[in-house]
Amino acid sequence: MRVDLLTKEYPPFIYGGAGVHVNELAKVLRAHADVRVHAFGGPREGAEEGVTGYSDLPELAGTNAALQTLGVDLQMVPGVAGADIVHSHTWYANMAGHLAGLLHSIPHVVSAHSLEPMRPWKAEQLGGGYALSSWAERQAYEGASAIIAVSNGMRADILRSYPAVDPGRVKVVHNGIDLEDWARPEDAEFEALSVQVRERFAIDPTRPTVVFVGRVTRQKGLPHLLRAVEMLPAEVQVILCAGAPDTKEIKAEVDAAVAALQAQRTGVVLIEEMLPHRELQAVLASSDVFVCPSVYEPLGIVNLEAMAMGLPVVGSATGGIPDVIVDGETGYLVPLEQLQDGTGTPIHPEVFASDLAARLTDLVTDEGRAKRMGAAARARVEEHFSWAAIAERTMEVYRWALDNPR
Repeated sequence: MRVDLLTKEYPPFIYGGAGVHVNELAKVLRAHADVRVHAFGGPREGAEEGVTGYSDLPELAGTNAALQTLGVDLQMVPGVAGADIVHSHTWYANMAGHLAGLLHSIPHVVSAHSLEPMRPWKAEQLGGGYALSSWAERQAYEGASAIIAVSNGMRADILRSYPAVDPGRVKVVHNGIDLEDWARPEDAEFEALSVQVRERFAIDPTRPTVVFVGRVTRQKGLPHLLRAVEMLPAEVQVILCAGAPDTKEIKAEVDAAVAALQAQRTGVVLIEEMLPHRELQAVLASSDVFVCPSVYEPLGIVNLEAMAMGLPVVGSATGGIPDVIVDGETGYLVPLEQLQDGTGTPIHPEVFASDLAARLTDLVTDEGRAKRMGAAARARVEEHFSWAAIAERTMEVYRWALDNPR
């Protein structure tokens, strides 16, 4: 079977969870199928065989970013000729998959990493392009042979957002984690690197520490976390690995909140750069508890990465996060009442921030409990989220799509 994966992100250009997913999925699928990858970002020098990169059309230079995206999609379509399955990831590549499925008469499988109707704040970022991205996603989902939801929460969101989609075509296959790559290193070289990283960012290894890793977007809930930090005990240190803001407005909001916190208390560490893998591991290894305050999170690969490093996770009880965290065993779920208008805005933000602070305090100030839950977290990802298992489940979806054409 030949499988063509269509994606915006692929090495060396990865900045989010969807890119990590496609990279890892391509690796494990090669044991089962002939895998070709079609990606944004232009040609890759020295890329592995079967990887094709596409550049923006010069004719669309200076136009809306969403329109430029559709230009790349059109270039991908002829490259899919000869595939048995086309599998697209995120709205950026969904239209390429949709058109390729129609043109080449092959099943189009969509992986749902996020949904445009659940992220209306993207209108701030894309302007009128948000209408284009929403249209492209709807066409692809309603025309897909199968849709892979990365969590049960995502499956429910798909069926609520796109009621024309046949529920029988929506399958749940969780994201995976590279267990070896995210195991906590124990070698002397890593220990030396950890010391360097702590010194560089003024991280105090003697303080109980909470860590956040994520882009500065509305969906990641960072402003709610910053309000919760105000309520944490004074001895608690908070590390914010928070960069790649969606808009200037949210960056300014977060910067102001962080500055206000730093004026009130010590131990608020902001790291805006995207750290190399080993340095990020060093930050995680210097922490006791991972926090995920998202108001929209289809699954949350960052949670799996933290759990694989042996950290318990305190996360919002929304989207796919309850598929990952076992409340009271591998961390805590924080109740979250939300508006159902697509924004995910907390109905009672003060209550959410207070509850978040309370659960973080309970865990980060109890070293024994944090270590026990961290060990349980590592065991959970080993049992349920290995990439080998994800590959088998994905192949089952492909076979189902071939046997159940639209």
